Formats: sequence, structure tokens, C-alpha cells
Amino acid sequence: VLKLFKLLHRTRQEVFKNDTRALEAARQKINEGFKNNQNETCEEKINELLKIASDVEVILRTSVIQAVHTDSDKI
Repeated sequence: VLKLFKLLHRTRQEVFKNDTRALEAARQKINEGFKNNQNETCEEKINELLKIASDVEVILRTSVIQAVHTDSDKI
């Protein structure tokens, strides 16, 4: 669980690099998701939650695009 938690935060830092609002929002969402389920004891539910978190990490890494505004006409 801790390994996946750290992986999500590393992915967040990479994907939202230099975007403080997105970094903070993602940090809060990750922490909230893990905190809300920290007392879960059902192994089946824990495995389901870990699968969801793993899928989210893959989606962040492969599907999120950050555009950079470089000029008035360009992104």
C-alpha cells in the first residue's frame, strides 16, 4: 500500500510539474483517498482499492497532457 501511495505521488509530481494548483489538488485527492480507507480490513476490498489506485497511476502517466503557454499565439 505504501509503495503505491509513494508511486502515485511521484507520478503526480512528474505529470503536473510546475503547475502548483494541479499538484496541490492531486496531493489532496491522493491523501484523502488513502486516509478514507486506512481502516479497511476486508482483503477483497483492499485489493479492489489497490487496483483502482494502480489504474489511476497508469492513466495519469499515459493520458494526462500538460500544455505550456509559450507565446500569445502558441501553446
